[in-house]
Amino acid sequence: MKGTLMLSWILVICLSQVAVLSQYYSDTLPYHPRPPKVTNLHFFMHEHTGVTAVVVAQANITSNNSSVTFATLVAVNDPLRTGPEPDSEVIGNVQGISLLAGSNASSTQYIEFGFNTGKFNGSSLSIFSRGEPGLAVVGGRGRFMMAKGIALFNPILINATNVIIEFNVTVIHY
Repeated sequence: MKGTLMLSWILVICLSQVAVLSQYYSDTLPYHPRPPKVTNLHFFMHEHTGVTAVVVAQANITSNNSSVTFATLVAVNDPLRTGPEPDSEVIGNVQGISLLAGSNASSTQYIEFGFNTGKFNGSSLSIFSRGEPGLAVVGGRGRFMMAKGIALFNPILINATNVIIEFNVTVIHY
């Protein structure tokens, strides 16, 4: 018993010395934040139903009076273009998922606007939001590091095979 008590005290003293002598922390550096930048972007998303937007999962509901099926999960990989014309310059793409969960065709979306040309080449904006009246920008990569903002959208064309949506995005980033 006496030997166990002595061994316990030796162990406590050794462990306290390790904590005192080790450097498990670093020196505090002053924080110098970069000034925030505000960027306004304007582009068009071109979607081709069944090609760049595909239904991944769908609820088995027998009665539905809406044109959009309730509880539908859609995977999206659409080009971003500079204009509404199908031959306008491609500046990036939209990738993500959209959950159509409301009876009035409302949706919750997680999408990324990825840019692969120009000043924002290699950068992207992360969107996670319900689709009414605009989408919340919740993050970004590259030039849009720590982004936040709003992506307002205006449907230009919606028919059985094509959807063209105009986006006006205002982003605050560092």
